[in-house]
Amino acid sequence: MVADDGPPDPDRDPDPDNVDAAALLERAGFDADESVLTRRQAEVLALRERGLRQSDIADWLGTSRANVSSVEASARNNVASAHETVAFAEALAAPVRVEIEAGTDLYDAPKRVYDACDDAGVKVNQTAPDLMKTIGERAGDAVRGREVRDRLFVTVDTNGTIRVRQP
Repeated sequence: MVADDGPPDPDRDPDPDNVDAAALLERAGFDADESVLTRRQAEVLALRERGLRQSDIADWLGTSRANVSSVEASARNNVASAHETVAFAEALAAPVRVEIEAGTDLYDAPKRVYDACDDAGVKVNQTAPDLMKTIGERAGDAVRGREVRDRLFVTVDTNGTIRVRQP
């Protein structure tokens, strides 16, 4: 016996005929006047997140797959830029900001962060090994083994939340 799961979910069915992009954007709270994304970019991202192929989206929008690919790439670049802007604003507001220069041994980073936190009266709830791991994981390719290969900024907010970003 086959279980009846009911009608297809319009938000999860990768059939472009069953997806309502406008409803997806509305439920997500998309506001084109406040977003860094155009409405078309938001539609393409919403449809891609629902599992639709670029060619299906192109058919649904009445355009080419190459155009959908270009719109998606621009949208993802805009999202990445927005993330970087937020990270920069958070870094400006953070009471603790530590620059870790390229060539620094990752083992030296915790002391520098702890010293800056002590100066600012901010508590960090991570041991030195945990802090090294956090910095290494969040730095991505900027850290290899123990070597910081690219300059990093480590910020700590008043709650002790650590953020790592590359300029």
